[in-house]
Amino acid sequence: MATKKKIEKMLEELSEITKELEKDDISLEESIKKYQYAVDLYKSAKQQLKESEIKIEEIRGSLEDE
Repeated sequence: MATKKKIEKMLEELSEITKELEKDDISLEESIKKYQYAVDLYKSAKQQLKESEIKIEEIRGSLEDE
């Protein structure tokens, strides 16, 4: 799994990987490696976003309790 990075950095990396995969001069083996890394980045970003949503809901809940 990808190490914990900022969401913005992960999105930049995903964008770069997409550009690289669209090139004709990349080998199948390299494409598969990059694709797997992109999937790992996606999963990590999705998990971080989910955790952020939970934190936001907790904050909203604390406002409603007041």
